[in-house]
Amino acid sequence: MLLKLSTTKGNMLVMNKRLIICTAFLTVAAVTVISSCSNNRSTGLEFARNMYDPIGYNPDQPNKNFKDGKTAQNPPAGTTPVGFDKYDIYPNTLEGYQAASAGMANPIPVSVATLEQGKTLYLNMCSHCHGLEGKGDGSIVKLGKFPAPPSYSTGNSSRGGSMKDLTDGKIYHTITHGVNLMGPHKSQLSPEQRWKVVMYVHELQKLQ
Repeated sequence: MLLKLSTTKGNMLVMNKRLIICTAFLTVAAVTVISSCSNNRSTGLEFARNMYDPIGYNPDQPNKNFKDGKTAQNPPAGTTPVGFDKYDIYPNTLEGYQAASAGMANPIPVSVATLEQGKTLYLNMCSHCHGLEGKGDGSIVKLGKFPAPPSYSTGNSSRGGSMKDLTDGKIYHTITHGVNLMGPHKSQLSPEQRWKVVMYVHELQKLQ
């Protein structure tokens, strides 16, 4: 009799635990559903709120960190915006091409190292059309589907004048914006890389 009562009591305790757990689970689920439906704009539970709340000031907000109380400040003199190319000031026009010729000069000193770097860039980016020696006989031209670009040493430019007389500015402008079938290389070569290619093209202008 005592064994039977003990077993019955144990079964009741197990049932009570299960009931308590089920009740707690259903209560939490009900509260979650009700709270999520009560406000359509609620994002629910949030973790590490400070990780995605903006801590910076908006440009039009007052800002006590500056004497004039404004967030938007004029940049200091002599600074350059991120991504700004100070050489990309001449438009992609014939007038811009001529202005670049008169107003631009290669800022990188000629050296064995910079010439070698310019050669590497030229071979990777230009030789498939212009040829290894700049004679307009690149691998793409040899397919016979595209016209050959003029030789740097003996050809004439489509914009007038001899190719061997092209200036720093004209070559840089052409690399930046492209001309005829040649596309722009501004997104493929940095300003420094473009100047190194210009440097090497001058070496190809001297070949006969």
